Amino acid sequence: MTRFVLQRASGALFVLLALSVIVYSLFYLVPGDPARLACGERCNPQQIAQVREQLGLNDSSLAQYLHFLGGLVAGRDYSAGAGLVLRCEAPCLGLSYQTDQQVTELILSRLPATLSLALGALVIWLLVGVGTGLLSALRRGGITERLLTVLTLAGTGTPVFILGLLLLMAVCAHLRWLPFPTYVPLTEDPEQWAWNLLLPWLTLGLFESAKYARITRSSTLETLAEDHIRTFRAYGVGERALVTRHAARGAVAPVIALSAVDFGTMIGGAVLTESLFGIPGLGKTLIDAVRAVDLPVVVGVVLTIGAAVVLAGAVADLLYAAADRRVALA
Repeated sequence: MTRFVLQRASGALFVLLALSVIVYSLFYLVPGDPARLACGERCNPQQIAQVREQLGLNDSSLAQYLHFLGGLVAGRDYSAGAGLVLRCEAPCLGLSYQTDQQVTELILSRLPATLSLALGALVIWLLVGVGTGLLSALRRGGITERLLTVLTLAGTGTPVFILGLLLLMAVCAHLRWLPFPTYVPLTEDPEQWAWNLLLPWLTLGLFESAKYARITRSSTLETLAEDHIRTFRAYGVGERALVTRHAARGAVAPVIALSAVDFGTMIGGAVLTESLFGIPGLGKTLIDAVRAVDLPVVVGVVLTIGAAVVLAGAVADLLYAAADRRVALA
């Protein structure tokens, strides 16, 4: 198991390094002038040259990337003019072109909203998806399974923003059960935090739960067809006990692995949901930075999202191995 953990950790570090090379090259080394973007349209050539010098853009491409990588590990100093030096502590992702704010601080300020959204959605899609999948497997061949299959297919084919709009119109506009959501930090008011995130949680949770219902159902049915289940059935074990106590274990490993990956993807993948409900998370931050052509913020958010996905994949492998020891021994 220790060897398996070390292999996955080294693989994750290699992928993160490769990701940093790709993202940095894609946004900083393509044709264009980051100094002009940082300085603004009204800057004259002399001002642009000064900004280029302050940002270290006169160095070679390799030197620029090494400075960027060094900032992630040990921090970095930026010239603020008039002999002043601005220290960006590690992990330094640069300074925003629009506000001169450290990108790391900006990301950390928006991360709680995204984590709140992702964690709540995770709970909902596991409860609804796994529960629906097990019920569908238990009632296989009947009207309940057909109805759940239709609902699952409808949920899979419905775009997330359509589902969010329907919930907003039904719950907030028509029935008026809830006011239109406004994000409130957990530290300010936990009750209002939960109520205002309820619709975003339902939007993402119900959308993802359809996928988990199909996976749970198929995995459970595959396990029910195995020899040891037939043996239990021959000894008189009831069908409900077979599904909930024995066959459900076969669905645990793929559900755990997929949940970890989906949670990592959700860190930056909930762009539409955050924009629809006005949640100041990483997804909305990325959209705003793209519109303003704020390269450091774009690069920082993309790297954060990529790191979350890579780390989630590594965690998924470890959880999968813990659920099935044969994976670690392979």
